[in-house]
Amino acid sequence: MSWLKRQWREWRLFLFVFCFVWVPLRSSVIDYSPVPTGSMNPTILEGDVVWVNKLAYGLRVPLTRIHLTQWAQPQRGDVVVVLSPRDGTRLVKRIVGVPGDTVAMVNNQLVLNGRALEYFPADADYGATVAHKLRPYAFFAEENLTGVKHPVMGLQAGRATQRTFGPVFVPPDRYFLMGDSRDNSLDSREFGLATREAILGKAEGIVVSLDINDRYVLRTDRFLRPLH
Repeated sequence: MSWLKRQWREWRLFLFVFCFVWVPLRSSVIDYSPVPTGSMNPTILEGDVVWVNKLAYGLRVPLTRIHLTQWAQPQRGDVVVVLSPRDGTRLVKRIVGVPGDTVAMVNNQLVLNGRALEYFPADADYGATVAHKLRPYAFFAEENLTGVKHPVMGLQAGRATQRTFGPVFVPPDRYFLMGDSRDNSLDSREFGLATREAILGKAEGIVVSLDINDRYVLRTDRFLRPLH
């Protein structure tokens, strides 16, 4: 019994902070999410750890998906952390369709509300950042998602997702999600639309980055980088 008392005295502050500060903070205010896959290449790379603003759209009761209040709605172009409609897995995806939108794709080019999006040559050498095994097959462009300009990637071989689909109407309280790596992303083309309550927060930036495809080298140039 004396051993238990000693352990309690030594660990009680840690347990208090963990249970009543750290857990609620991560649940409702700010969180981090490691990214193990390349579905958001070249915006987010495998091994990036993104920080998630859980107050971007509203305030939830800690450890629940119940909103106490909401002051904003997810917007087209936002990069969000969301629970997969298929199995509840945490995913990082970009919102391309909000309630009321009609989304389609023709040969990897998005069509939003009947108008094809604009695409421009890549602004940077994204090929130098993606995994070595992808570089021979990858091609890049800048997509103008109704004012949100961001890079997208395609693959010349081994396509895993649909390049042509739709049109799909997005009903109230639903969102169409896609990865920026358009030929290698499990997203709304496969698992359907995400609900509003499944969106946990907005991914605002990269905290740290570790190249898990190449000897786990730190990518210090990606530390504290904002996301667009």
